[in-house]
Amino acid sequence: MTKHKISHIEKVLNVWAIVLIIWSFYRVKFGTGLPVWFDEFIAKPVIFLSPVLYFVKRVEKKNLFESLGYIKKNLVKESVYGLLVSVILFIVLFFIFYLKGFLQNLNFLNSITTMSVLYFLIISFATSFSEETLSRGFVLTRLHVRFQNIYLASFFGSILYFFIHIPILFTNKLLAGNTLIGITSIEFILGFILSLVFLLRKNIIIPIFIHTFYNLALWLLM
Repeated sequence: MTKHKISHIEKVLNVWAIVLIIWSFYRVKFGTGLPVWFDEFIAKPVIFLSPVLYFVKRVEKKNLFESLGYIKKNLVKESVYGLLVSVILFIVLFFIFYLKGFLQNLNFLNSITTMSVLYFLIISFATSFSEETLSRGFVLTRLHVRFQNIYLASFFGSILYFFIHIPILFTNKLLAGNTLIGITSIEFILGFILSLVFLLRKNIIIPIFIHTFYNLALWLLM
């Protein structure tokens, strides 16, 4: 019997699976009991990025930034474009929440300060940085090389992106019922859109910006 040789994409998916397993154990153990800043600035970067960085440097032996979608070319242009799209997305989400009846009482806006918005923005960016580096920069890039089809790669990448969110979706006590169903649906759709944007623009900056403002909207509006 010949021994099965593990393909490169299988190795990539094994790295993703290791991240999912460790992240699931972390969420089951601690839930949402630890400070958000600890989750996003310490736990998530260590769990999400350490295996990726090791794999890229030691196994693939590639340029770290370019192989994860961090391209210097047209950086300012991509950043401005991403910012504009993100602001539009934020406004759209605001009106969707309002029309759905979640924001009938807008008095909560009075309690939002500049410092709180800045804090949530930084947290949202940290979240997006870790998740996009893993899901888009690492996994999706290599799925695209394997399938040579942006739609097929984006579809499977979105499924993996959704699964990496299951630990938080089902351990967060604030998410239940219709809210949980709505958020899970949005996460999959968002993952597919961000995947297409990343593969079309060939730069991870725009997905990070869009993801950041999406997270910011959730923080402020829910």
